Amino acid sequence: MVLSGMMEGCNVGTRANVLAVLCEDPAVAIAGNVAAAVAVAGIAGDRVKPHCLTMASVIESAWTYLITNFNDFQLACLGSFFLHESVFFLSGLPFILLERAGWLSKYKIQTKNNTPAAQEKCITRLLLYHFCVNLPLMMASYPVFKLMGMRNTLPLPSWKVISTQVLFYFILEDFVFYWGHRILHTKWLYKHVHSVHHEYATPFGLTSEYAHPAEILFLGFATIVGPIITGPHLITLWLWMILRVLETVEAHCGYHFPWSLSNFLPLYGGADFHDYHHRLLYTKSGNYSSTFVYMDWLFGTDKGYRRLKVLKSDACEAEGKEM
Repeated sequence: MVLSGMMEGCNVGTRANVLAVLCEDPAVAIAGNVAAAVAVAGIAGDRVKPHCLTMASVIESAWTYLITNFNDFQLACLGSFFLHESVFFLSGLPFILLERAGWLSKYKIQTKNNTPAAQEKCITRLLLYHFCVNLPLMMASYPVFKLMGMRNTLPLPSWKVISTQVLFYFILEDFVFYWGHRILHTKWLYKHVHSVHHEYATPFGLTSEYAHPAEILFLGFATIVGPIITGPHLITLWLWMILRVLETVEAHCGYHFPWSLSNFLPLYGGADFHDYHHRLLYTKSGNYSSTFVYMDWLFGTDKGYRRLKVLKSDACEAEGKEM
């Protein structure tokens, strides 16, 4: 009881070192002097936190389980695919339910709804694309993952390293995506490739990944170029993938809520910004960025959107004065 109480809250490495010292030194074990064992193990600075498991230790324990029971290929390819599918469909399907049930309709950006048949067509195509394009591509890209220096071993990177890399990925992805997206809006590429994505003028969450296979490969480069440069830990890559999926689902969700991130985070586009892109003809749409708004502002491709915002604001002010 003394041993378990003293060691509770220590990380995995600390507990292993303490137990090793107790086994090697019977005198210490007989005395029950766990504090001495901690000192001998050279970990006296590790503060014992009774009845407290830190988030870091939970994540580390879970990660230890993963790398013990699955090999590199399974984690990098199959694990990434399963994680992507789970996050994508769990975050996207609720918006189909909202649209069909008519819930929270006052926050819907467009009054038009998609038919159940159109929604089911989207889901069927997505499953086909994901299993016949995305999964084989992930498996074939495994040597690239290894070549770019990706690792999955302990110790895990610090939160400072993870957050810095993910921020870099967001900024770089937005820049590369902007130019790739503009290229897809040229006449020939739009007609033969990008028009598939624009079949849904009233987008909902799952339409974010509804696209021609060639577009998936082309714009997918914007997502992986950051990790290719930095060679991240797999946990960083997974966090980046989760955040990127949540961002693109939110941008296509078709709803602008009071709690939407664009209401609080400067330069973030969100659903209202991207929904405008889907409503207009391909030659006049603008709003090409994936996450932020500054690229469209710098290159003047958001002028129509900003004019519309001004008109809406003036109309609201006029209504307020009449009341």
